[in-house]
Amino acid sequence: MNDKQTDRLSIAVAQLNPVVGDLSGNLAKAEEALESARALKADLLVFPELFITGYPPEDLVLKPAFQTATMEAVRELAQKTGDGGTAILMGTLWAEGGKLYNSTALLEGGEISALRHKVKLPNYGVFDEQRIFDEGPMPGPISFRGVRIGVPICEDIWVEDVIECLVETGAECLIVPNGSPFTRKKAEERMNAVTERISESGLPLLYVNQIGGQDELVFDGGSFAHNRDHATAYQAPRFREDIGICSLIRDQDHWRFEGPVARHEDNINADIYAALVLGLKDYVHKNGFPGVVLGLSGGIDSALTAAIAVDALGAEQVHCLMLPYRYTSEESLEDAAACAWALGVRYDICEIEQPVEGFADTLKDLFAGRKADITEENIQSRTRGVVLMAVSNKFGDMLVTTGNKSEVSVGYATLYGDMNGGFNPIKDIYKTQVYALAEYRNGNRPEGARGPEGVVIPENIITKAPSAELRENQSDQDSLPPYDVLDDILECLVEHETPLDDIVERGHDRELVNHVQHLLYLAEYKRRQAAPGVKISLKNFGRDRRYPITNKFRE
Repeated sequence: MNDKQTDRLSIAVAQLNPVVGDLSGNLAKAEEALESARALKADLLVFPELFITGYPPEDLVLKPAFQTATMEAVRELAQKTGDGGTAILMGTLWAEGGKLYNSTALLEGGEISALRHKVKLPNYGVFDEQRIFDEGPMPGPISFRGVRIGVPICEDIWVEDVIECLVETGAECLIVPNGSPFTRKKAEERMNAVTERISESGLPLLYVNQIGGQDELVFDGGSFAHNRDHATAYQAPRFREDIGICSLIRDQDHWRFEGPVARHEDNINADIYAALVLGLKDYVHKNGFPGVVLGLSGGIDSALTAAIAVDALGAEQVHCLMLPYRYTSEESLEDAAACAWALGVRYDICEIEQPVEGFADTLKDLFAGRKADITEENIQSRTRGVVLMAVSNKFGDMLVTTGNKSEVSVGYATLYGDMNGGFNPIKDIYKTQVYALAEYRNGNRPEGARGPEGVVIPENIITKAPSAELRENQSDQDSLPPYDVLDDILECLVEHETPLDDIVERGHDRELVNHVQHLLYLAEYKRRQAAPGVKISLKNFGRDRRYPITNKFRE
């Protein structure tokens, strides 16, 4: 350990993408980052929260073998700092005294020289750290080369008392390792929290965030540093890995950060689209799928999903199938083919007339005397699901499902049919937002996208009336209100738990609001069986919103 007084520290910010449970892979990535930091002549290399395990590791951390292997990996990494050069702040679990902590370890001089444990364990939304970790004691700063650095971990900066304790015990700056997932309003929420802590403490703050997809969560990176005057002193890019360098400089009696500032496009649709692409890409790659297959119906949901898949994986890893039946319009056939051509994907047509009629023949005696209804419509959807799953099984590609949040909310989807699949990129995207994202992608080729420039979703797909095409002249609006009305009601009910009277006051018909609420509750059993999908809203369907399936309450 070297506590010699200094007026400048060079800090490498490792905004990287770990894989949960891949200790050897994460260790190798950390060692590569260490080499990069040495080349940058950094004094300190900082990693996000729980980087060595991947975040969030959930109940994996409860396995004693995993705890032991994780701590051994950290000790192995510590040995790489024996030259006395670049030190490391590493996010890791730590087990001691019969307790298990979410921790940050300072690795320097070939050893673990300091440990700090997370105090505030989030227990809301997608987080349930209180059931797997123990609360750490109030921390003091770490003394590193003459600078007293406070290291609050993620949730610790969303409250006052941890930072107050660090100030009272002499912290001169704050470095915050984070595993903070993306949502539509998260950037604003982070800035509000950071602004409050800096105002209260008078200390500059470096916020180091993870990047990458982990199941339903997407981490957007965007690491940054703000000084005492709240000015942005360092800004990393969003939605991509980066090892940036910033300096911590003594300015008379205070410290300030200084570094490059990446500029971000101020466009929520750009951010959401980037999150969907990253979430699908990492889910496919981290789980070892060679590519994806999806049904391309000629509608906007599947067209947007195909565009996301191509931007994430490349056209060579995307296989689209059109599965027409007697109710499939010529317009849909033309639109699906045009979309596939624009994206450059493999595109096959598989007629389902024969298997659908086979099911009808098998059931004709059992159904004798009963009129055709939604049952026959669902047979079409489930036949498509069987064909798509067969292609997935035969070639190993993951089936991507394409239902939007509006449909998933009200049960406008068929179990074991169009809900089949391993992952759904647009599961948390309302229908009105689907249109906005399609328009965005047609006008923009995002940085890093593997798809082509220009219009990739034909204009006719965007402008025509949406239809499931399961009967003659069917339209979504036969059974659902206009999507702008439906989505406003759903966002009130799902994300904000708005009282029904208040929703009516927004200008909605009370009978319609009651009906949408009923459909929302009724479809819970379907959502429990749905594929995971990228979270971008305040409350997605999953761990964010845990309603009982059996539920007779209606407001």
